[in-house]
Amino acid sequence: MQGDLAVFPLPMLTVLLSAVAAGLLWRMDLGRVAATRFFAAFFLVLALGSFMVGLRFGYGVDTLVPVQRALPLFAGPLLWLGFASFTRDRIADLALWHLGAAVSIIAVAPWVFPDLLDLDLVVGASYVVYAAALLWMWSRGANHLSHARMGDAVLLRRWMLAGAGLLLVFALADTAIALSFAARRSGDAMAVISAGAVVMAFGLIAVIVAVSKGGGRMTTQVTVAKTTSDPEAEALEARARTLLTERRLFLDTDLTVDRLAKRLTVPSRALSLAINQTKGVNVSQYLNDFRLDHAAGLLAEGQSSVAEVMEQSGFLTRSNFYREFQRRFGVTPAAYREAAKAAQSGI
Repeated sequence: MQGDLAVFPLPMLTVLLSAVAAGLLWRMDLGRVAATRFFAAFFLVLALGSFMVGLRFGYGVDTLVPVQRALPLFAGPLLWLGFASFTRDRIADLALWHLGAAVSIIAVAPWVFPDLLDLDLVVGASYVVYAAALLWMWSRGANHLSHARMGDAVLLRRWMLAGAGLLLVFALADTAIALSFAARRSGDAMAVISAGAVVMAFGLIAVIVAVSKGGGRMTTQVTVAKTTSDPEAEALEARARTLLTERRLFLDTDLTVDRLAKRLTVPSRALSLAINQTKGVNVSQYLNDFRLDHAAGLLAEGQSSVAEVMEQSGFLTRSNFYREFQRRFGVTPAAYREAAKAAQSGI
């Protein structure tokens, strides 16, 4: 089996792909520098772990086995910290606790877990714990990501689900590998390693493509069901509308729910609920409607290109601008401009 892996070292392919994903995420603008660093570090851990697996099973280098078995303890905390960065102003205290716990376990491992199987089970438990933590964070809704850009929270929650699923897959795979080695069934362990490398390679390619298409920025919006309204909610929405229009804050691409709520001196959750109750949309969609009205006005004037209108209206990607514009007005930006010209000629 070592010979097979040496001919086609699948773990080494995941090393390359993980390193590429880490580099792309390091440069990606998520609005929170800490998040990009944690996500990039997560993929670097995957790269380093895959490299050690490739050395061990592809080339018979066993020197780094203890490190290779303990390194995954950092994967769950790094991924969770990346998403947690969007929920609070400071993340350093959390990073100290969670990464410090991983370091502490590794430090005492030779005495507390002399059998590597025990350490493998601890790693598997770590994956499960952080997957559960991600699912709990996801369950709190987009408004919990108060430091994310308004257009990014929905997509971040999708990534959160994918991250939780990935950690659970890691837990199952690592546990299966550890138990196979403990039962002296190395053939089964090697089969799981090879299959896992293939699955990881495809997953990493999907991440690279998604990040590359995002152009370093993330935008997505969804509508939510309208609920009942009340005078307090209407008053707060009116204040938000006045602030956005008078200060033209909707043109700020880095505007977040938390920043807008602070301007209004109200909790971010209260603002989100007020907009949901009065307009039937989330804050991200609410903000987009201001941008779309602004874009429609610029198109009617006819002095800027569609691309320039997109940028001047606070949109980050062409695809999102076109999709949202057609949702709102039923036509493409170019068609809207032609209709506006025709109407002006008729006058």
